[in-house]
Order: sequence, then C-alpha cells, then structure tokens
Amino acid sequence: MKVANKLRPNVTSMAGFLIGDSKSTIRMVNLLKFKKKASYEDGRETDLTGKDAYKIYAKEVSTVHLPKVGGKIIFSGEVSRLLIGEVEDLWDMVAIAEYPNKKAMLKMISDKDYRESEKHRSAGLEGQLNIETMDQTKI
Repeated sequence: MKVANKLRPNVTSMAGFLIGDSKSTIRMVNLLKFKKKASYEDGRETDLTGKDAYKIYAKEVSTVHLPKVGGKIIFSGEVSRLLIGEVEDLWDMVAIAEYPNKKAMLKMISDKDYRESEKHRSAGLEGQLNIETMDQTKI
C-alpha cells in the first residue's frame, strides 16, 4: 500500500466527496505530519515550528470556524506508536472533526475567514491523510 500525505484534495477526490449522501453527519479523521519549521506561502519570517503554526490553525478552527457550521472537534491526540501495521514514517497527530453534513464542511472551507486561518495549517503541515467516515449504523 502506497501512502502519500498531501495538503489539499485533488480534483477526483473532491468530486467524489460531493457525490452521495449529503445530509448525514460525517467525521473527518486527520492524520497529520508536521514540518520541522513553519513555512508560510507569503514568505513571512517566523520562528514557529510546524506544530506551533498548526496549533494556531487548530485553535481558530475549533473555537470559531467549526461552531459557525455546527461542527466540533471530537478527538485530538499526539501519535505515540504504531501497534498494528507498518508505515515508513509515522504521523505526528490524529484529530477527528465532526460536521453535521458535507455541505457544512464545504461552507466552512469556503469561508474567507477560514481561508485566512488555513494559512497556518499550510505553513505547519508537511502533509496529511484526511479520511471521511460515516456512522456505521447508516451503512
């Protein structure tokens, strides 16, 4: 199995996200890998680590952007080890965000204020896996 952390979805995965059930609650599992040093796209100087830059983003998302669309963080924790399986490079953190539905998530990521906060995410992340999940009782 090939694993490739990315910062943004490609056209195919985004198109797939828009298909199907758009009314049910979704939970996005985020497997996060941080840069050693934050690097902002606008070239600003910073002494922040990637983790520090991401913490700024995470605080703004959890206190401002998710509540605006009825979402919330339901879990966040640092990865300590891999018990089952093998990967070349372990992720640094796992976070799970819950949204009332796909439209709520799209509304959040389209918001101009969110896009301003997202600059910290991009500065701090080397890449991530973002896994869409639905309640098993609805399958």
